[in-house]
Amino acid sequence: MDTTNQPVLNKKQLLKSVIIALVIGAVVLVTAVLPAEYGKDPTGLGELFGFSKLYVGHSSEETTDGTIQIVPKNVKLLELKKLGSPPEVPKPVAAQNPPPAEQLTMRSDTITIVVPSGKGLEYKFKALKLGSVKYDWNTSKSNIVYIDFHGEVHEENPPEQVFYESYTLAYSNNMAGTFTAPFDGKHGWYWRNKNGADVTVTLHLKGQYELLEEYNQEE
Repeated sequence: MDTTNQPVLNKKQLLKSVIIALVIGAVVLVTAVLPAEYGKDPTGLGELFGFSKLYVGHSSEETTDGTIQIVPKNVKLLELKKLGSPPEVPKPVAAQNPPPAEQLTMRSDTITIVVPSGKGLEYKFKALKLGSVKYDWNTSKSNIVYIDFHGEVHEENPPEQVFYESYTLAYSNNMAGTFTAPFDGKHGWYWRNKNGADVTVTLHLKGQYELLEEYNQEE
């Protein structure tokens, strides 16, 4: 009859194995799991080995319609120095032109813009200096997107590096306001979608402006 010899651990060896396993588990928990999953790095080893970069923080907030919105926390801090063109790009002289005697005709529009996942998309309208435009926009499923609401001065012969002025930088899923154009030109939004799916932005405009042909949507 064949017999199989299996090693038999005594109590001391078994206890030693359990302790080693617990120590290894604790090390993995502190150096990898906590930094990557919870953003906590008590030893600093998570940052050293790169596990902290895997952390994607978020919190849940309830929206006005009762749904739950996941709000990302690991977003870059918005700073004054990020507003508009870099200092070496001068503001065009045309920005100082006086406002026109007559503004553009009042109108209203509803526009939908699909911003692909992981990409950015821009939508602008034309407004004359001191023209007034009311607006609101919101995203599908209340997804948070990065936005840069900005404008470019109208120039007959624009340079290669165009000057632009940022009015608002934010992370949001909905904004509304009244805008008074500081100069003749194109004004509008750049949306950056860092979500895992495409986001549809619904934009409502009302005021003294014109839609630009390059942004007209096909029916």
